[in-house]
Formats: sequence, structure tokens, C-alpha cells
Amino acid sequence: MVRAVPRRSDHAALWDVARPARPSTVPGVSMAGFQDRGVTVVGHRVIPHPAVMLALEFGAGPLIVEDAPGRHRRGSLVAGLRCGPDALRVRGENFAAVQVRLSPVVAGAILGVPPGELDGAVVALDEVWGRQASRVREQLSDASSWRDRFALTDRLLAERWRTEADGTTPAVDPEVAWAWRQILAGRGQVRVDTLAAELGWSRKRLWSRFHAQIGLAPKRAAKLVRFDHAVHRLVAGEETVRVAVASGYADQSHLHRDVAAFTGLTPTALAGEPWLTVDDVAWPVRR
Repeated sequence: MVRAVPRRSDHAALWDVARPARPSTVPGVSMAGFQDRGVTVVGHRVIPHPAVMLALEFGAGPLIVEDAPGRHRRGSLVAGLRCGPDALRVRGENFAAVQVRLSPVVAGAILGVPPGELDGAVVALDEVWGRQASRVREQLSDASSWRDRFALTDRLLAERWRTEADGTTPAVDPEVAWAWRQILAGRGQVRVDTLAAELGWSRKRLWSRFHAQIGLAPKRAAKLVRFDHAVHRLVAGEETVRVAVASGYADQSHLHRDVAAFTGLTPTALAGEPWLTVDDVAWPVRR
């Protein structure tokens, strides 16, 4: 049974959130449904997360993503791993979308484009999938429930994953996939030298392969994973000093610097961001 989360008001935004009843059949994939009620005026700042984002839009109004220089993307889109303070903002009126989080290990096979080629950019989905992007929008619009939309999306991703994984898109090296899993399991508190040594690779070789196939250098990826773990603890109401210690930062000032580097905000301001509030509804955190 799909769980629909009641509307919640965060500043000028009002979104309904739905979650699928069961995990995706594709490893490394999770999804949630979003629908606004026509009152969003101020865009939500997108907080960096260690996943490639796929937004499949199908509502009456457009989903609009604006970057720091003021460029706009409308409709369905793909966003690579992002780590800088140049904020993306999401807004729209009467939009609806299935947002999919793709592990960078499987993202290339599903998208047909290695995450390294995205380089953190936001790209219109039709630039990646061609005409299939329009067909997916029509199918999601015709679906009568979130249950059906999630099922349709899962079938689509599974088909692309199987097809592309057969050789169309270069696969992620098993060693790179292992290094990514180690970073996730350690919540970013791992040393790149240790990963390279365990693989029997040089640090340069790990950096090159990892960056090309995941979309970030391994040290930067570890920082992003650690940051993500820390900010969700902050949103849960934990004190900054305790979050810093639990997340492996040298001290509270170190956490402040990382938060500023990723978002341009202070930890206190970050904890009140609507995007993160909605995030914990759509993807409950298991710490």
C-alpha cells in the first residue's frame, strides 16, 4: 500500500508526499512522489545529497529548477552529484513528479550517461532519453494513482537497467562500486589511501576511475556522504556539537566549514530548510 503523507506547510510551499509500499526492484534506486497545490511561490533550495536525481514531471504546471546564474530547466530532468554552495532552487505551481534517487553505481546504466559526464549539471531528460521522456510523461499522466505511477516507474527503470547493463553503457568497475559502498557504510569517515591500499590500486588510479564513473573524486564523495549524515541529524534536532562528534568532524568549527562549503549556510539555518524537512518525510532516515 502506498503511503500518502498529509500536506505540510513549509514557508510558502505546500506539497503532498507519497511513498511506495515496497523497495524498487532495481538495487540502489528509491523514489517518492510529490504534488503541490498551486501555492508555491518561493523556490526550495536543493540540498546536496549523495545520489543522482531523476525527476519525472507530469503535472498540469511545470516543475522549474533554477540555478545560481539564473538559468531555468522545466519539466523532467536529471541532476548529477552536486557539492558546491551554488544553490539550485525548485519551484512550480500545480506540478506533480516522481523523484528518483539513483545510486551513482547504477545511474549510468539507467540513464545511458555515466555520472561523470553529468559533472553535477542539471540536464533536461529529453536530452538524455530522447522521445522516451515524453512517452513517460504521458504514461504517468494517464496513471490513476501513486501506486500505479510507482509501479510504472519501477518497470521503466528495471528495463533500462537490464538493457543498458548489457553493454551499451560502460559498467562501473567492481572496485569502484566496492569503494562507493565502503564510503556509504562508513558514513564518509574513510580514508582514500586506505581504500586504494585495500584494492591494490594507486591513489591516482582510484581517483581517476572513481571520478569518471561516480561523478566525484573519492575524497569529495566521502565529504558529501558525511555531510548528508550530519545534516539529517541537525534536522532531527540534535545539538551541533554532538552532531560534529558523531559524524566524524574534528570539532564544531569543522562542521560549520563543511556546511558552508556545501550550502553557503550555517548549521542552524540549514536545519530549518524546507527541502530537508520534506526529505525526511519522503525518505525516512535510518541512522
